[in-house]
Amino acid sequence: MARATIAWCATKCDSSPSNYTFSVEVCWAILWCSMLSLLPGCGGAGDGAGRGNTVALAYCCGDRVLSPMMDANARLLVFLPLVGQDERGEPVGRLARSWEHSADYREWTFHLRTDVQWHDGVPATAEDVKFTVDLWSHPDINWYGAAASTEALNDSTVVVRYLDPTDALRYLPWLVYYPKHLLENEDPKQFHDWEFWREPVGNGPYRFVRLVPATIMEFEANPDFYAGKPEIEHVVLKFVADAGQTELVSGGVDVLTDPKLEQVLQFQSNSRFQLLYSFVSNVGLAIYWNHASPLFRDSRVRRALTLAVDRHELLGTLGFPVSTPIVDGPFTEQQLRRSGLSEAAVSKDTAEAVHLLDTAGWRDRDGDGLRDRDGLAFRFTVLVGGQPYNRQVAVYVQQQLRRLGIQMNILPLEGSVVYQRVNAGDFDAAVGLMGLPADWLSRYFGAGSLLGYRNADVAGLVDDIEATADPGIRDRLVTELRAIFSDEVPALFLFPSVRFVIAHRRLRGLASPWKAEPTRFMDELWLAEERHQ
Repeated sequence: MARATIAWCATKCDSSPSNYTFSVEVCWAILWCSMLSLLPGCGGAGDGAGRGNTVALAYCCGDRVLSPMMDANARLLVFLPLVGQDERGEPVGRLARSWEHSADYREWTFHLRTDVQWHDGVPATAEDVKFTVDLWSHPDINWYGAAASTEALNDSTVVVRYLDPTDALRYLPWLVYYPKHLLENEDPKQFHDWEFWREPVGNGPYRFVRLVPATIMEFEANPDFYAGKPEIEHVVLKFVADAGQTELVSGGVDVLTDPKLEQVLQFQSNSRFQLLYSFVSNVGLAIYWNHASPLFRDSRVRRALTLAVDRHELLGTLGFPVSTPIVDGPFTEQQLRRSGLSEAAVSKDTAEAVHLLDTAGWRDRDGDGLRDRDGLAFRFTVLVGGQPYNRQVAVYVQQQLRRLGIQMNILPLEGSVVYQRVNAGDFDAAVGLMGLPADWLSRYFGAGSLLGYRNADVAGLVDDIEATADPGIRDRLVTELRAIFSDEVPALFLFPSVRFVIAHRRLRGLASPWKAEPTRFMDELWLAEERHQ
């Protein structure tokens, strides 16, 4: 069947334009997929067995998936970061074999591997790292990995100096580096549109093979990879838009990246697939209260709002793993990795919530089902943007507060609009991210808090956190901050953000939460049927 399709489609592709019944792009997509089914390809049996030693992933980002603008994990198939993360989330050398830093964490010296080559055979050196970091600093690019200065001491040693002492620890596992000899004459003004992103030459575990526009991008195992040729021979990114679930169930792909929450819930009990999750660094979700409002000035009221919500039940409703920690404030990535988080001090207690609201003077005096005080009903609106599950979080909290006699209306908006309104103080409450770096803490809890929150001890801790990059010191300061927040409850802190992956069980070697992203660890994975042959 596949050979007949190839012959038919090749004839069509060679026809004159007047005989085309579909576009050239579609024609070649069909031809390429048919060829892949004879080699390692797309499609195949529902269990992936017909695909051979190939992993196919449903991907969102189209032809520019490897562009920095997409910021997708797929770039780690082709390009190496200086430092990656191991299965425990701890730093591990990739392009760099070792490194050291100054006491203030602003200057980092990286000693590079000398056995890494670009896929065209040219050695990867410190000049490539310097070129890339300098490129990010170019005024026409100004990318987030930009540093104050970079110096290549020799072919295998590079020094990077950062203005912000937290930048290196924040970006090292995510940023990759590019070949100077291929890109130094490209126009930085066209950076995000370079053809290089569609036909990349990298230094990572997989080499680019070809792109079928708007359809697939295929890679092959790099036989010259410094850690050895990966076991999985081919990787195919299949650009399927919203059809990822259908492709996964039918066997068109092995992996569904970034599934929707309803898809996660549907696959929880499907034995053919593994549901994996990873934490999104040290970011989480919270509902922020406007402390300028008479509804939220009293810490007893804010505590009651948190006591009303069963955050463990909320996790289950969303399909989050039971091991997801519940915390009463921000946390560091190191605490998340090393289980340095204690259980939240504020847990659901409806009776205590009722008592606190009564004590604070909020009672249902007119029998309309809503609490009131001084003629003001306890009614407010929460702004919701961002991730789709933010709305589901708001609906759950709405139901819990209604039982206390509090009416929370939900107003869905674009994330940028929510941000603008919070900045302007034009809100009652808002669902938003929580986490580090410290500029988030300064924005919401520092001396100039956008929430109208005022606490001199907290503001001092926020300044101290912002001033240091030492992981041990930051852990201690953030723990002190959470202790204050568990008393004052300036926001309803919910849980760390989680990213899901659904993968067929034929793909082995993945594990939650620190080894759940296939494209980050593809060179360490294997396929069950291939390893047993």
